[in-house]
Order: sequence, then structure tokens, then C-alpha cells
Amino acid sequence: MGRAFVYVILGGGVAAGYAALEFTKKGVSHGELCIISQEPVAPYERPALSKGFLLPEAPARLPAFHTCVGANEERLTPKWYKEHGIELILGTRVKTADIRRKTLLTAAGETISYRFLIIATGARALKLEEFGVSGSDAENVCHLRDLADATKLVDVMQASTGGNAVVIGGGYIGMEVAASLVINKINVSMVFPEPHCMGRLFTPKIASYYEEFYKSKGVNFVKGTVMSSFVFTPEGKVTGVNLKDGSYLPADLVVVGIGIRPNTSLFEGQLTLEKGGIKVNSRLQTSNSSVYAVGDVASFPVKIFGEIRRLEHVDAARKSARHAVAAIMEPDTTPEFDYLPFFYSRIFSFSWQFYGENLGEAIYFGDFSGTSFGAYWVHKGHLVGSFLEGGSKEEYDAIANVTRLRPPINDLSELERLGLGFVMALSQKPTVLPLVDMGGSMSTNVLEKSVYPWHAAAGVVAAAAIAAFAYWYGRRRRRW
Repeated sequence: MGRAFVYVILGGGVAAGYAALEFTKKGVSHGELCIISQEPVAPYERPALSKGFLLPEAPARLPAFHTCVGANEERLTPKWYKEHGIELILGTRVKTADIRRKTLLTAAGETISYRFLIIATGARALKLEEFGVSGSDAENVCHLRDLADATKLVDVMQASTGGNAVVIGGGYIGMEVAASLVINKINVSMVFPEPHCMGRLFTPKIASYYEEFYKSKGVNFVKGTVMSSFVFTPEGKVTGVNLKDGSYLPADLVVVGIGIRPNTSLFEGQLTLEKGGIKVNSRLQTSNSSVYAVGDVASFPVKIFGEIRRLEHVDAARKSARHAVAAIMEPDTTPEFDYLPFFYSRIFSFSWQFYGENLGEAIYFGDFSGTSFGAYWVHKGHLVGSFLEGGSKEEYDAIANVTRLRPPINDLSELERLGLGFVMALSQKPTVLPLVDMGGSMSTNVLEKSVYPWHAAAGVVAAAAIAAFAYWYGRRRRRW
């Protein structure tokens, strides 16, 4: 018993949906492509689970957030897959993979063969048991990785209105779920071992801004410790959490958000692994030329860093999926995958974006007592990372464009003074800078992005200063 396809996508998350759409754009024929997923529904936008899905009024529900609405593209409902001749094999677990024979064996005993395989198995949520704490399966202990998790969280949340929730973890999931719990009128305590929230990305100064707002909404931060055990009723329901520092927190609901682990077990010993994921080249191709890996499970070369990284974010999943399909379908014309790391979040009335890496010295700008501020990271004389809260599309595009160029920074105080105006000026294309010719007269040089003109650093900063003032003055006039 078995089926054969030209292309198989293993995994039904965000990356699978974007890969499927890209396949259709590249002309895949009916019957050539299938998606195998353990989930019972077609691929959807996972970020909705920690945001719109948890709202008490007009919550997001499928089919509203099937991929690829997160990138303002088509919504791929089950009907769409059928119309495009793409087989959805849902609610199906693959128990073994044979890379040499190019076959997958499902738990039901069906063999599925392929010519090209895209591994989009994503990652699983870490459980407390992996850290020596039991009780993750209690009826009011929740995780948030898939639709089933989100549905359980909504049910427990609705039964806990006015009660107490303990959120274990201060990262993405912890911060976004805590905001949703507050909106649902639940008292929230957040517990994490780091000195501040979003410890892998935020500096103490940036974290403090958000923490103070959360505190104004009644959130209690318990930092520098971890949970040691649950307190249960005789029926097995959690009523509280004991912490390692000896304190106790009452709980009607517990949400565990302590990280993820890539789903690589099917391919261990068959494909090369690195940094916790499946190692791929700049075409997203694994150590086997017929197999590609994308999203959370892939460790790929980040050109701007000059090293292999594994990135856990929906943007990387979307873009790597598209690129892998292009590399398969159009191998002679598809360039290297050149990804700029990007993270974002929207919580309460906040909206921030981060590009690059938070390495080196942080230079802050904007109004930390207001609604718009940011930071640059400067490492070895170059701008390598940018963060902005409360920006416009034009401003977010500017920090992305300039961060990718990694311009030299010779004067940190000048960068701080220019603030957002620095990237707004340098993102304008083409950039016209004054240069002195050999005869001593002034001329102009139009610098296109491809020329990579950052050796003229002094001229860049001078031009940026002028343009930054014009940008600042323009914003002031708009406010007036």
C-alpha cells in the first residue's frame, strides 16, 4: 500500500502553506505535490494563536487565518488545495523516513515515496518534565504550539476569568499570552530566571519599558527563579506553583512557554545536523541533494553573519519555504538564500520590529517615555542591528534596508543624536554625496546600493545629518 509524488512537504505548519503557494506559482502539475501533517487542518498562520485566537471578543478562527494571509496573499483553504491538485494528508504521523530509498512510512502503515522532500517539521514545545518537574499534562496546564493547544488554552481561560494565571517563561510566548490573559480579565504572574523579559533579544532598558507597562496592567513579574513543583487537588488539578526561591503562587491556570526543540528525530543518522537543526546550504539543501529543510528545523547560512544559524520565527519560515521551492523548481536561476534576521511582535497597543543581531554596544534614540523609540547595535565599527517601537511602514523599511548594508559607524554620539533620521536618510535611493575631485572642485557622485559605498563614511554621516534634520523637522511640522 503506498502512493508516489514528485514533491512531498513533511509538516503542516506555516512553511508548508507558503511552500505550496510557491509551487503553484512555479507551475507544479496536479497530483505532483502532497503535504503530510499531524494536524487535522490545512496549514495556518501560527502567530494568530497567541494573538487574535485568544481575544475575548470576535476571536480569530479558521478559516480566517489559513496561510498565506499573514503575508497579504491568498488564503489557502482546503478547497484551494483541491482546486490546485495538491494532496493534503492530514492527521497523519510519519514514524520512519528512509532517505536512501526516498520513502516515508506513516503510523497507519502507508508508504509515501518522493523525488524531492521538503522537511518542514518545525519544533515542539519543551515540557517541564525535561527539567525535572512533573505535571504538564494536568487539565489546567497549557502550552501553545498548535491549534489543539490554543483551543485548550481558550477553554481553561474562559473558566478562569477573575482568577489567577501563572506564566512560566518570559520570552515571546510568555509575553504575548500574558497580554491576552490580561485582556481576558485574569490576574497574571510571570516567572522566569532571567533578569528581564525577552532576554535573548531585549536590553534591560528596552525590557524595562514593556515591563512597566505590563505592571500598570497588573502583571506581577517574578524574576531570577524557576518553578520547582505544582500543587494539586486530589483530582489532579493544579491550584498553585512552588518556586525554587521558596515562594508560592496561586494558580487557576498555568501556561508553560519555556522554549522549543526542533523535530529532527526522523532524520538523525541520515542527514547532517548542526546547532540543533538540520544543516542546509544556501539553497536550503541538506546533505542529501533530494532533501531540503525550512523553517524552525533548518540551520542555514546567514550570509550577513557569515555563519550557520537556526532562527525561530515565522518570517524565516515563510521566506525559507519560498526559496527552497524556487531552488527545486528553478535551480539554474535561483540565487543564494540571503536572509536578514527579522523579529516582530504586536502586543496591547505596541508594535515593534528588530533586524540583524543584538551584538555590541546598544545606542538608544527616541522617547522612552512616549510611544516611539528604538536602538541600534554597533559591533566592530559597524551597525549590525536595529530595533524600533511604534514606527511607520516607511521607518521599518528604512531600518531593515540600512541594517542589511551594515554601514560603518565612527561616532556613536553622532549616531545617537541623529536617531531614526540616520536610517531614514541612508535608505533613500539613490544617495547623492558631495565628493572632492583631484582638482579641488566639488562634484557629486550618485551611489547606488550595489556599489556598497560605505567607505565614504564621513560623507555618509554628513549627508545623513542634513537629511535627518529635514526628516525630524518634517515630522514636527506634521504634528503641528
